[in-house]
Amino acid sequence: MIGQKKPWGLTLGEAVFVLVVLLFLIGFIVPVLCRVRNTPSGPRCGVHLAGIGKAMLIYAGDYEEELPRAGGPDASWAARTPDWMGENAAEAYGSRAESHVGGQASMSASLYLLVKYTEVAPRTFLCPDGEGKMEQGPSEFRPHAYGVRDKALIDLWDFGPHPPEHVSYAHHMGYGSYRLTMSSDPGMAVAADRNPWIDSPFARARQFTEYTPDAAPFNGTAETALRGNTLAHQGDGQNVLFLDGHVEFVKRSFCGVDDDNIYTSWKADDKVRGEPARFGSTPAHCDDSLLVNDPAKP
Repeated sequence: MIGQKKPWGLTLGEAVFVLVVLLFLIGFIVPVLCRVRNTPSGPRCGVHLAGIGKAMLIYAGDYEEELPRAGGPDASWAARTPDWMGENAAEAYGSRAESHVGGQASMSASLYLLVKYTEVAPRTFLCPDGEGKMEQGPSEFRPHAYGVRDKALIDLWDFGPHPPEHVSYAHHMGYGSYRLTMSSDPGMAVAADRNPWIDSPFARARQFTEYTPDAAPFNGTAETALRGNTLAHQGDGQNVLFLDGHVEFVKRSFCGVDDDNIYTSWKADDKVRGEPARFGSTPAHCDDSLLVNDPAKP
């Protein structure tokens, strides 16, 4: 009859059709969701590194094209800054007050200069993707967690007494003969996810003997090449900030100038694999990017 409503419900054929469609959608959507879940969300981490790069550019504009480097002209790398709550630079780095000669500073103290002088928030130095399978735990630096209530962030000199717990990134080794300036090769790596050859508070360093690049003359496999990556992002690659300001998620650590490995120092003519970074390592050449972070234990 015209205008008569169809009884509510599905026929057997319609029910079978709906079930087939649902099974198809489940079979399509679930694998996609798994791939999204297991894919390193590098862009989030890259945004933080890009922010650090912009702050470095501002800092360099105020300090004669020099990139941030804590301590005086002849300061050396220390596992921990002598006095991160010092009243002045001389106290903080243990240098002579009148000339700032000597002294020591951690790698993270150089990054902390961006907090002091360009007002970068401490959370910027955390990789938002660091909750991967290999490494967990970095937390935002908050002075009051260490009982500091009478000083502002700009009054301090480092990310507390245990900087590796509050900084996810490695920074170019600027102590020694080869420090970067804004006039260095724009392809030089300035910062990246944590160095895989240095223990962090949350994971042991990789074994260097297991790392073989899949490039001449080593000709390793993709699996052995990935052993040279940071522990973050499930080991699939690392976000790298280059001197020209761009950030890239690269799947191999030999991504610097002339295939330079950003986490190792050159070994004679070997730039691709090189020597693993350790506390005290320095670049072998002005084109040798060597990104290091402070060790888990001083």
